[in-house]
Amino acid sequence: MTTEIGGNCGTSVAPLLGSALAHKRRDARSYRLDVGWTTFDAFFTLVEREGVALNVASLVGLGTTRSCVAGPAARALEREEREAQNRLIRGAVEEGALGVSSGLIYEPGRYADLAELTAAAAAARDAGAPLYASHVRDEGDAVEDAIAEAIAVGAGAEVAVQCSHHKAAGKKNWGKVHRTLAQIDRARARGLDVWCDAYPYVASWTELATVLPKSVRDGGDDAALVRLRDPEHATAAAFAMELTRDPELGGDGWDTILVTGVASERNEQIPGTRIDALARAWRTSPARAVIRLLLEEEMRVDSVFFSMSEDDVASVFSAGFCSVGSDASARSYSGITARGVPHPRTYGTFPRVFGRYVRQRHVFDAAEAVRRMTSLPAAQFGLRERGRIAPGMHADLVVFDEEHVVDRATYERPFVPPDGIRDVFVNGRAVVRGGALTGARPGRVLRNGR
Repeated sequence: MTTEIGGNCGTSVAPLLGSALAHKRRDARSYRLDVGWTTFDAFFTLVEREGVALNVASLVGLGTTRSCVAGPAARALEREEREAQNRLIRGAVEEGALGVSSGLIYEPGRYADLAELTAAAAAARDAGAPLYASHVRDEGDAVEDAIAEAIAVGAGAEVAVQCSHHKAAGKKNWGKVHRTLAQIDRARARGLDVWCDAYPYVASWTELATVLPKSVRDGGDDAALVRLRDPEHATAAAFAMELTRDPELGGDGWDTILVTGVASERNEQIPGTRIDALARAWRTSPARAVIRLLLEEEMRVDSVFFSMSEDDVASVFSAGFCSVGSDASARSYSGITARGVPHPRTYGTFPRVFGRYVRQRHVFDAAEAVRRMTSLPAAQFGLRERGRIAPGMHADLVVFDEEHVVDRATYERPFVPPDGIRDVFVNGRAVVRGGALTGARPGRVLRNGR
């Protein structure tokens, strides 16, 4: 990768006020980091001062802005709050954000309705960033309605729409991607600017807390912890969770959830363990094991969910409007960000596309795979003078062996680099030579894509 776009799924590094700042400071403690910024300008300036090996850009997260103006409130925004949120969005774009993103399964973003999302996207458009990227409201039973909502936001706000890491989750929903891709096709035929991205794996990676009933999560993490500490609430939550994960009722089972990261040292041996195995080790039910782990880690648990079909992934990649994105957090092979057992997409996404979907499944050829990783996403996200090899473009280049490039990271051993990548240049300077890091930091902050 030569450019990383942050701020996806409704969460961004800025702006930070009130509840949003407190939440970011709490998360930063896991990385022994002090949050010394509250705006995009201050964060981008910090990155420029410290230096970075690759280019950095960001969307502004609507969950973050919502938290700034209304905290974890489980309700629609008041008129004054919506106006305050839109001012924050316009300010973020003026400081360099590429557009807005939503995470409509997460707190507090899931309380935003169509009107709020449309107004937010329009605020970004008015400031010069007409892009709405969405982790849609449902990726399972109601995925078609969720895609329709994203398209409606784009139409109402007159902005481009990026349906992030597109999928149909859960066995009973496999095959629905054919209908959702047709939805996007029809929208594009009407002249709407709608796209999607995907990663080449059958497992997603997100917060373990997403398995909790929505009523438990209402009001954010602190409210959820209060409910889970109450025996009556915990029992009701456990019962509801057991029902939703019951394979006989259409669930995928607890063995499909792999814990990948925790916040404390108390449970640092658990990443790499599936929920059913954890329950056996703790001599309790899987749902009770989830509740105990979330309580001990104050909700900060990440997990991999094996919920997708390989054929569905190939179908999504077959769409010419689908780009490749890792949907991974920024991590190194060593140091503070190399904790836990992260999803292998962190280290293998782009090489895996060549190995599995070019050479094995023949979904597209190598040239098209390159387009899906370079010029297509650069155009989707408004990156200027990048994504193509041509005079006047910035020299962000990857030299690789087309026949042998392949991922080596696995769910059990994710910290394994790929094979077949020889050199990487960022802004004309080598950051990888002969497969080894050079230590150079020629990356730039791409404010507004420049």
